[in-house]
Amino acid sequence: MTVLVSAQWVLLLLAASMAWGAPLSAEGPCDITRKAGNKCVAAHSTVRALYHAYSGPLYNVSRVSDGKWTTVGVLSPGGFANISTHDAFCGKGDCVIANVFDQSPQKNHLGKRHKLVNASKHKITVGQNIPVYGMWFDPGFGYHVDKTTGIPTGNDPESIFAVMSGTHFGGLCCFDYGNSETDDRDDGCGTMEAIYFGNAHWHGNSGDGWVGGPWVGADLEQGMYYGGGNATWHNPQNKALPHDFVSLYLRGGTNGFALKGGDATRGSLAVMYDGPRPDPALKRLDCGKSGTYQPMRKQGAIILATGGDNSNFARGNFYEGFMVEGETSDTTDNAVQANIVAVGYKRISGDNPTWE
Repeated sequence: MTVLVSAQWVLLLLAASMAWGAPLSAEGPCDITRKAGNKCVAAHSTVRALYHAYSGPLYNVSRVSDGKWTTVGVLSPGGFANISTHDAFCGKGDCVIANVFDQSPQKNHLGKRHKLVNASKHKITVGQNIPVYGMWFDPGFGYHVDKTTGIPTGNDPESIFAVMSGTHFGGLCCFDYGNSETDDRDDGCGTMEAIYFGNAHWHGNSGDGWVGGPWVGADLEQGMYYGGGNATWHNPQNKALPHDFVSLYLRGGTNGFALKGGDATRGSLAVMYDGPRPDPALKRLDCGKSGTYQPMRKQGAIILATGGDNSNFARGNFYEGFMVEGETSDTTDNAVQANIVAVGYKRISGDNPTWE
């Protein structure tokens, strides 16, 4: 009888924790990677804290009408966004997200590169129906930070995670999150390494099938790739991810790369590719002075919803993303995916009339 009562109290406390916006587990994804030896060097989200103890700001909103701004934080340390602040300030619906704070100690905050997204356009729920806002991108919008600290450069290894949507996407360049050029220009093959999500066909390449997608890819500059080596131009292992919320992963090693993806609301990550980097010679592409994607020449800026060369024709949704040092293990990736699933991402039916 004592055991039964204890179990009931555990369930009640869990339900209360989710209702109050408290963390769903004892760890955030950046706690998980840090304990595995891969510390976060960038951590961005308008939805939640990515560390268990994080109690700082998530993003700033700015009113178009008068130029005033305010900061949106979390309901509790390690918890979800406190959108009562957002809604009270943005009652007229004319706010934009001015910047997204980096929750890591590196302070690599994302700011304006192109147009800023409407702050109140994309409401979703998490946990026990707690409302939060994601970022809704159409062509012409984008964020970045060029001057960073701690981001891997050159051929140093890194791993990148993101949660996006498989129901609002496109095939133009480039819905990216990750490592990019610091001069906002195309500096040749291998000068960036970012998650790409969409159904672009760079020089005729594709994931599984042709019509369809979206697929998780790697934007390595002068190409968004769904595989490498012999799978540079067609990778049937890279399956479409048409879920409302999608978990994405890119591992950039010293001698190859890996792509993973899955439903952000359930299940595990599937390996979409793991092997050598793309071979530009297969299509006689001009990779500039480097001539290759190996070794990489990463520069360490961070981009969101835009290409390394300033391209801003993409569409998509962004909820969270984080970059870590080194190559994470499958065990770590699985633990991060379980943490993302526990967030309880849900679409609000009828609240997004332009959801595609």
